[in-house]
Amino acid sequence: MLVDFFFKLREYQVSCSLRELLDLLAALEQQVVFADMEDFYFLARTTLVKDETQYDKFDRAFADYFEGVSSIDLFGKEIPKDWLDNALERLFSEEERQQIQKIGDLNKLMETLKQRLEEQEKRHQGGNKWIGTGGTSPFGANGYNPEGVRIGQNGNRQFSAAKVWDKREFRNLSSDVDLGTRNIKVALRKLRKFARTGASEELDMAQTVGSTAKNGGLLDIRMVPERHNAVKVLMFFDVGGSMDAHIKACEELFSAVHTEFKYLEYFYFHNCIYDGVWKDNKRREKATTPVWDIIHKYGKDYKVIIVGDATMGPYEITYPGGSVEGWNEEPGSVWMQRLLNHFSHAIWLNPQDSQYWRYYASIGIMQELMHDRMYPLTLEGLSDGIKALSKKH
Repeated sequence: MLVDFFFKLREYQVSCSLRELLDLLAALEQQVVFADMEDFYFLARTTLVKDETQYDKFDRAFADYFEGVSSIDLFGKEIPKDWLDNALERLFSEEERQQIQKIGDLNKLMETLKQRLEEQEKRHQGGNKWIGTGGTSPFGANGYNPEGVRIGQNGNRQFSAAKVWDKREFRNLSSDVDLGTRNIKVALRKLRKFARTGASEELDMAQTVGSTAKNGGLLDIRMVPERHNAVKVLMFFDVGGSMDAHIKACEELFSAVHTEFKYLEYFYFHNCIYDGVWKDNKRREKATTPVWDIIHKYGKDYKVIIVGDATMGPYEITYPGGSVEGWNEEPGSVWMQRLLNHFSHAIWLNPQDSQYWRYYASIGIMQELMHDRMYPLTLEGLSDGIKALSKKH
């Protein structure tokens, strides 16, 4: 069975080898985990995945092979947090446990959950049907059911869930995605125009051999300036919302830049840059980096590339409190201006088709803030953007 699972991982381009597969088999032989799908998931991920940037690929492969054991969201709906607040800790007797029946197979379980989501309108606690807490319903947290969907509970209690469902909002861009289009490959070559600069010296083998031969075998070492990646790049990626439609293009660009530049730093934001950005979408609520820290840490010699569709309500840029995710004391335009005042070499790459830009007031506002240094994420747009970054100000 695990051989087929291994090939499924390779199909999703997870970089794992037979050595890792043998390690997983050895762990199973030693019964490190036994008869628990969640434990097996974490064991397999720990054993087979060596780079956290591949976690999303692993999750998709795992979900595909094990018929949806791990999914990304609840049919596009969000369950209100108060539905899952644990206000009742109920203990079930053995007689009560024996009276609770399973719904059936996983497909039936998921069909029933979908129906509950469509019908339920308020919080439930201690019941046997609705999504809630402390009851015998197969959906929710901190209750008991021999085979249900655990939602919003912190850790195992009964070890009986058929599915553990925690919503992931955004995912990190993968740094090793294959370059899927020739346009992005050509863009990589264009990025090299300002990535290669002369620095320290290295041995010129051809010149050394030729000069030594002319000197009758006496060694004559010739050196040339080493050409290496000396440019510093700072990137900001818009994630979530309307940017979900552009994930593939952004991952291809991210992969190209990640492999080309030695000095690369990147952060994520949503819609507009405010007072904080983040490095990891899974920890963005707890590990936000203040923009002031970025301004103070990274020198003016960094080339800044902002990637986003700039599609939002205009107030998200121009008003205090305009952010859709929290309260911002100062408008996004103020923070954008602070960044641009510090980093004079900055461009915005927009994956949105440029023929639609004029229909969005927010794009016009952002173009003005960027002093018309917004370019479409196309071959021509990248070429123009690279020229703008290469200019001396």
